[in-house]
Amino acid sequence: MRREGSPFQGLSTVFVKELADHISSVRMLMLELLIVFTALAALYEAINSLRQTTAEDPFLLLRLFTIDQAPLPSFVAILGFLIPLMAIGLGFDAVNGEHTRRTLSRILAQPIYRDALLMGKFLAALATIGISLAALWLLVIGLGLIFLGVPPGGEEVARSLVFLVVAIFYAGVWLSLAMLLSTVFRSAATAALVSLGIWLFLTVLWPMLAPALAQVVAPADPRYALLGLNDPATAVWTQELLRFSPNDLFEEAMLAVLSPTTRALGPVFLDQLRGAVMGAPLPFDESIMIAWPQTVGLVAGTIILFAFSYVLFQRQEVRA
Repeated sequence: MRREGSPFQGLSTVFVKELADHISSVRMLMLELLIVFTALAALYEAINSLRQTTAEDPFLLLRLFTIDQAPLPSFVAILGFLIPLMAIGLGFDAVNGEHTRRTLSRILAQPIYRDALLMGKFLAALATIGISLAALWLLVIGLGLIFLGVPPGGEEVARSLVFLVVAIFYAGVWLSLAMLLSTVFRSAATAALVSLGIWLFLTVLWPMLAPALAQVVAPADPRYALLGLNDPATAVWTQELLRFSPNDLFEEAMLAVLSPTTRALGPVFLDQLRGAVMGAPLPFDESIMIAWPQTVGLVAGTIILFAFSYVLFQRQEVRA
């Protein structure tokens, strides 16, 4: 039997309802407080360090995002670690929670198709993360203005806005993964544990396994080892394997966008430095081109994972 009307009928209703639930939930409040307090600690150390920097630095505000002071990592590194937690926290029970409450069949009995329900839940969770990150971005800009006393330039604002957009795409990958596992497993606890397990594997274990796998695929030439150098082929394979992790893609994109002097990601060869003025910042559009493949990778990961969730959800039995 062919369905009538648009498959996204009721999308706005689901979106508004889910967005209101997320923003007012205790779970979201705790995640926000965790991120804000941790980020403020990193910003405090960064501001204390940057106060010794002269105002002639054209990218002083951007250094708030990237400078690190032991024992705390940089603001960007903290977000790279905590954004997945926020996304998983919002998505691990998106579908199986409706099964547990026995409300899914009642929702779909209304003039709302599965397409609109799943898309509405995804967009609402992503919008919630986007609102939180935008508020955090404004906090960083405000603290920089107050404590550094140097207004940001147009390029600094543009680069920081690109950072915000890429961070939302990064959150989308983990949100899609959490929703996929929420569709696969009927237990919310199982979906949460598997999501966190994959996150820990890709964030903590994969950076240690990738170099070992690269050595197997492309064994290092002993002549490079005698000279104390890394084999270029092995280094390239290591970098490509590391890019299977969304965390690595996010860090590389942020390095290109927030550090204007970055000319290449991964191994740098002599022909890439020909004619370059060391320490000179790249134009904004060239930095964007360097970060473009990583950004596309994050968007592609989000789409692929959400597509799997969509197909599985369409085939699921929803009767209570």
